[in-house]
Parts: sequence; C-alpha cells; structure tokens
Amino acid sequence: MKKNLKEFNIVIAGVGGQGLITLLEVLAEAAIVEGYDLKTSELHGLAQRGGSVEVHIRFGKEIFSPLVSQGKADLILGLEMAESLRAVYFASPQTTFLINKFIIPVSLEKSSPSKIFKNLKKFSKKIILIPATNICQKKVGTFVTAGIYLLGYAIFKKLIPLKSNSIIKAIEKIIPQKYLEINLKTFNLAKPSQVSLSEIWEGKLR
Repeated sequence: MKKNLKEFNIVIAGVGGQGLITLLEVLAEAAIVEGYDLKTSELHGLAQRGGSVEVHIRFGKEIFSPLVSQGKADLILGLEMAESLRAVYFASPQTTFLINKFIIPVSLEKSSPSKIFKNLKKFSKKIILIPATNICQKKVGTFVTAGIYLLGYAIFKKLIPLKSNSIIKAIEKIIPQKYLEINLKTFNLAKPSQVSLSEIWEGKLR
C-alpha cells in the first residue's frame, strides 16, 4: 500500500454508449495494480444509451465512501461538454476539468459550446478542452475510443497519480482481445510527442 497519497477523487461524466464504465474499470484495475484502496460508484441512466451517465472513483491510502463529495473532485473527466457542466456540483477552484470538445445535438439545442465553457469557468480556471472524438476518428478510424484518448492525456500529463504502465496493464486485462490493439494505440496517441498543441485549449494557462 502506498503511503504518500491520502486520496484522489475522479468524476467521469458523459452519456450512455461512450464507454464510461470501461474507463471506470480500467482506472480501478490500475489503482489496484499500484496497491491503493479504492471505491467506485455508477450513477444515472446506465441502461439508456444516450442518457446521462456519471461514475465516481476514489483511490488512496484508505477509502470509505464510493461517492465524491460536493466540491471534492480532483479531476472531472467529461466525455461530452454539456454533461461536464452537470458535474460542476463536485468541482472547486482546485478541480481540473479535462473535457472532450464534443457536444451531442440534443445538448446543442439547449446551450452552445461557448456558453457551456463560460459557465464552467465560473467553477474552475483549470479547464482543458481536447477534440478527442475528432482526433480518434482521424487517427484510428473510430471515435468510440475518445475516452481512452482522454485517459491517456490525463496520465501522461500527470493529472491522475497513476503510472502509464499500470494503465496499460489494466487495459490489457479489461478490454476484450479484439479491441485491445486499437485501444492501446489510442492510449499511446496521447503521449506528449504525439499531441498537437494546436488542437488543445488549456484554459488553466489563461
């Protein structure tokens, strides 16, 4: 058991069909590999494709509750912009938002990406927007691995205190064999040497 990390809290927000549960399982397995105690929780609309989904993972020296408390998220990983806005309940000025610059048409009818971003800035200045859906479609031929791309970015930028090798081991264990190669390729695409800075907007730098 590691002694230097008391706890780390992540909320992942998106819609059904974006692979949130897979991300949760990969993170949980990687935390186990590194010897952390952990708790996870799956909330909202899990049975409905396209419905709101929110998952929590907490890991550290000793974790008692599976739910991230109000204002206690270290990282909010948003697979869709409008769903990221729904998760601000868990944010504080110290929270980092890592968000897929993608919005589903239903959400677009209610609010524009610029309005969503403006509202997010009210809660934290640490906002990173990445067009992960577009990058994955272009680089690996499918957008369904966008969540893995964001996870890779978070790991290589040290936004999550887990080692890349632990994540790779977790991916190899969790992802079915027929999808393993494309997910590993997507994860490695997020390495700093592969990331185009022109495609990334780091609100925390402004």
